[in-house]
Amino acid sequence: MRAGPVLRPVQATAPNNAMHVDSIEITKLNKEFHTASGPIAALSDVNLTIKEGEFLCLVGPSGCGKTTLLRMLAGLESQSSGEIRCGIKAKGKPLRSMVFQGNGVFPWMTVLDNAAYGLAVRGVPKATRYAEAREYLNKLGLLAFQDVYPRQLSGGMLQRVNLARAFVNNPSILLMDEPFGALDEQTKILVYEDLLKLWEGSAKTVVFITHNLDEAIILGDRVAVMGKRPGRIKDTVNVDLPRPRNVLDMQNDRDYIEVRRRIWDCLREEVLSLRGDIQSEGGTRA
Repeated sequence: MRAGPVLRPVQATAPNNAMHVDSIEITKLNKEFHTASGPIAALSDVNLTIKEGEFLCLVGPSGCGKTTLLRMLAGLESQSSGEIRCGIKAKGKPLRSMVFQGNGVFPWMTVLDNAAYGLAVRGVPKATRYAEAREYLNKLGLLAFQDVYPRQLSGGMLQRVNLARAFVNNPSILLMDEPFGALDEQTKILVYEDLLKLWEGSAKTVVFITHNLDEAIILGDRVAVMGKRPGRIKDTVNVDLPRPRNVLDMQNDRDYIEVRRRIWDCLREEVLSLRGDIQSEGGTRA
């Protein structure tokens, strides 16, 4: 029998009943998908602690289970076995927002209504949710576009709308699945800076999936490297670079280069092993 979802909040108290994440503990987590051709192991014995207020980036070979793990953290997918414990300092589960791949905005809603959507779902009065949404749109340089529809915006502006919607909902945990993958390099630099400005000092815990090592180092406090499927946490690398970070200047820093080398050394073996598996399967099928 398959185990149901296990996402257990630890109860405690906090001033003004504020919802605040203490840590996320992932222990012996396994995920198996059942298909017509048989079971497929997606994750195997995943163990990871994500600290309060940490910006954690996840990197790994394609198909290693990064998105599956993120969906479990979001409560969208159940594990086959193992446990995810979210320590919180208030009653109830920690509030989570997820930013998916692609822009994810609703084309029939204005920028303002998109930004305020999460608050609307939670039943926040219209005047309040609009005021809070406008505050974040202003921070992201989008206030002048509040009555515009998504089709009239650039890719970078659409992702800023996504950021506004995620942060205005005031989540304790922000889950991001390669949100900037479709952006050009120049736009990415600007959006990185916007994200960091919103996150720094917010005490939000962020789990961010990326295939881009530079992106992981620019944004993260720590980078968790996953092995090929069935995915596991192979290693974690601290990014001991000072904040606030200047995206352009830091890429020439010796410490930046050393961190990148350490992550790639850890990841390279998995990527080469995966390539060998694919070539072997191709030879077998031939």
